[in-house]
Amino acid sequence: MSGAGLYETPGGAGESRENRLKRLSMRSMRRGIKEMDIILKNWADASLEELDDEMLTLYDRLLSENDQDLYQWVTGQVSAPEEFAALIEVIATHAGAR
Repeated sequence: MSGAGLYETPGGAGESRENRLKRLSMRSMRRGIKEMDIILKNWADASLEELDDEMLTLYDRLLSENDQDLYQWVTGQVSAPEEFAALIEVIATHAGAR
């Protein structure tokens, strides 16, 4: 984090919490497969505002994962990597997949 309320983005520029939430929300609905658009956007709308900085960073990293992998993790077809397991469980429960 650089400065009060600013977050480092990959390009190095600071990002306000408000802009970070908007960016993560958009990335949640602009996925490769429609199922993940729906699952992640619904969860993001209900949950992003409540996440602390550490969880937002984890969710940001999760959004960089392949949609096919994400779908298999959320639906329980394949176990999620340990780093994402708890977050995937929360998302899957919200989606009614568990």
